[in-house]
Formats: sequence, structure tokens, C-alpha cells
Amino acid sequence: MSDTPVKQQSTAAFYGQAVASFGIALVATALGVFNLETDVWVRAFLGIAVLYLVTSAFTLAKVIRDRQEAGQIVSRVDQARLEKLLSGHDPFEKL
Repeated sequence: MSDTPVKQQSTAAFYGQAVASFGIALVATALGVFNLETDVWVRAFLGIAVLYLVTSAFTLAKVIRDRQEAGQIVSRVDQARLEKLLSGHDPFEKL
């Protein structure tokens, strides 16, 4: 019995929704910061803060995904070793 993990793929609709949602949120935030009735320096600071937050979110998501993928690889290697040990073991063999 082989328990080959199935790679899960997002649907095109989910991908499209995620991209559209990100784009709308980014544009809305940029418009909000641009239309603030305050000094240019305050708007520039808020713009930089939003950009920093977005890049940090992407970095965090990538690190989490990489950790999960590394855990899956280690798990598959351990399972392959266990299957090799079990396939070479004969429970009826006399010692």
C-alpha cells in the first residue's frame, strides 16, 4: 500500500479571487493615503509603512510555506526508510 501524497492545487477561481482581492486592497489603501488631508511627509511615511507591511507579509508567507514543504520532504524520506526496513524484515525467519 503506497500512500503517495497528492499535491493540492488551488483552482483558477481561487487564484483569481486572491489576486483581485490583493489588488483592490492595495489600490484602496494607496488612494486612502494619497487623499489624506495632511502633510506630504505624513502621507509618504504611511505609504512606506504600507509597502513594508506588504513585503513583510509576502516574506512571512514564503517562510511558512518553505517550512511546511521541508517538513513534508523529511516525512517522505522517513516513511521511505521505514518501508525499506519493513520490506526486508521476515517475521517468520528463525534467528
